[in-house]
Amino acid sequence: MSDLVLIPSTDAHFAWMLDEASAPDGLQRSPGRVDEPWVLKWLRRTLPRLGGRGGYLMVVDGEVVGMISYKVPPNAEREVEIGYGVAADRRRRGHATRAVALLIEAARDDDRVDALVAETTLANLPSQRALEANGFRQTGRGMDDDEGEVIVWRLDL
Repeated sequence: MSDLVLIPSTDAHFAWMLDEASAPDGLQRSPGRVDEPWVLKWLRRTLPRLGGRGGYLMVVDGEVVGMISYKVPPNAEREVEIGYGVAADRRRRGHATRAVALLIEAARDDDRVDALVAETTLANLPSQRALEANGFRQTGRGMDDDEGEVIVWRLDL
């Protein structure tokens, strides 16, 4: 298991990852991109709607290797969808599995959340394994406009 920690993401982190500012907190980026610029911009716009909770950088030894976040604020049923990604050159090291475990811990302390949900593409076996390893169960299938058919996952807290 990796020695990964989650650091709450801020606007300054997104400004840095989008090359608008210098690195905050002495952080470094992995040699490959953490994510596409459009994803970073979307996450940056989403951050204020999350109420300051639910968005994190995945950090190993001061290096940002990925991100994990609520995708939207918790709904009326107290469920929140999560999403995560690891830089391509830092995959297959257990980072996603560890980050999901840490997000579950944080969500248990979030009085707005009773359940986490996630979607994975049919072909994304590493992401499916990360969710399974953390107790998520498959609850059905869905359709994503960009990804096609997806597996829907759930974890009751």
